Amino acid sequence: MKRRNFLKNSIATTAGALVIPTVVPSTVFGKTAPGNTINIGQIGCGRIARSHDLPGVMQYDVARVTAVADVDKKRATEGKQLIENYYARKTGQEKYVDVKTYDDYHEMLQDDSLDAVIISTPDHWHSQPAIEAALAGKDIYLQKPTSLTIVEGRQLSDIVHRQGVILQVGTQQRSSAQFRVAAELVRNGRIGKIHTVKIGLPGDPSGPVFEEMPVPENLNFDRWLGSTPEVPYTENCVHPQQGYGRPGWLRHENYGAGMITGWGQHHYDSAAWGMDTEYTGPLSVEAVAQFPKSGSWNVHGDFMVKQEYQNGITVYTSGGFPNGIRYEGTEGWIFVTRGAYRATASDPIPEGATKALDASDPKILESKIGENEIHLYVSEEQHRNWLDCIRSRKQPISPVEIGHRACTVCLISHIAMKIPGILRWNPETERFIDNDLANSMLSRPQRFPYGTNYIDL
Repeated sequence: MKRRNFLKNSIATTAGALVIPTVVPSTVFGKTAPGNTINIGQIGCGRIARSHDLPGVMQYDVARVTAVADVDKKRATEGKQLIENYYARKTGQEKYVDVKTYDDYHEMLQDDSLDAVIISTPDHWHSQPAIEAALAGKDIYLQKPTSLTIVEGRQLSDIVHRQGVILQVGTQQRSSAQFRVAAELVRNGRIGKIHTVKIGLPGDPSGPVFEEMPVPENLNFDRWLGSTPEVPYTENCVHPQQGYGRPGWLRHENYGAGMITGWGQHHYDSAAWGMDTEYTGPLSVEAVAQFPKSGSWNVHGDFMVKQEYQNGITVYTSGGFPNGIRYEGTEGWIFVTRGAYRATASDPIPEGATKALDASDPKILESKIGENEIHLYVSEEQHRNWLDCIRSRKQPISPVEIGHRACTVCLISHIAMKIPGILRWNPETERFIDNDLANSMLSRPQRFPYGTNYIDL
């Protein structure tokens, strides 16, 4: 039972079981060879899909979104309308595309006409559909955080590499020029030897107790819960039934870890770029955090995390710092942030203009990177880079292993919030040293038949 093929179970009502394709994706030889359109399915049609991922992909003529899947039929229908209306305006053809809708994304993955999928689901539904899409030979754009747990993230990275598919993580700060420039300047010694990084990251506020409600007829709540515990339905811990505001699941630990993963993966990913630690992790982590004592929302509030790396760099993260990344070296500092940019209207960015790139001496920012110095990966837009890499089969700017490593920093920081004292971490084995309690939190129980443990890997 433990390793049951969940794909087969979930589509038992169809004509036959899903056949896993060859390791080499069809995109290498098929419709998405250079010059042809990339057909894409959208998994999850909520806030981030509508405001960021779908517009991010549909703006490019090389891509065509032809299918949507959502456990909320209302959102699937509205996603279909959004896509069809967008293409009608763009092309002047009212019937340019007839978007298929699915209640279950497993059925979508059987569609041979689809080359790739975008996964814009809640955090607890990231790793499983990404693994299953990789097994089905689809290229993947995956919203961060990469996984709900460290064990899931390792499973995902290993499968993506085994299958040879292209996976881009939605850490789009890498495609914002100021984050690359900051990392290049740091990597090339413009502030001397880097010793400290300070990351500004807010917590989430608590809230009241939300009473149990009837499950809307349009929502398959059991499937929405997936691998997480079975609990009574309340709209404020799922997503709004009217509109696409910030969903309540972001503030419940059943479905994620709060801002430490929600925004933390962005900043830890960018910081690792400048620290040259993208494929490793800290050797120790310790944290303090406030958690709500009552109410339905239970993710962390104010916090402070300290991580120490083998290269001598210490990283501090807190909501007390300005939102962004400050690299401090022996000869100065560089600060980088998103500035006025917002991926969605509800992004928790302080009001008021902020310099996207600043330094202790303006001359640092004027410095040119020489021909023989370190030049980092250049991407003008995250979704475009993914589409380009689907065609070229080159690795994207935010590949799965780098995403997994950044997410791991978030997750071990969250574990440290729950366990007093310094936790020692081995980034090679991806386990804590001499701490059984901390290691027990590297995974979570999964509610059968959902979860990565029930996929035949």
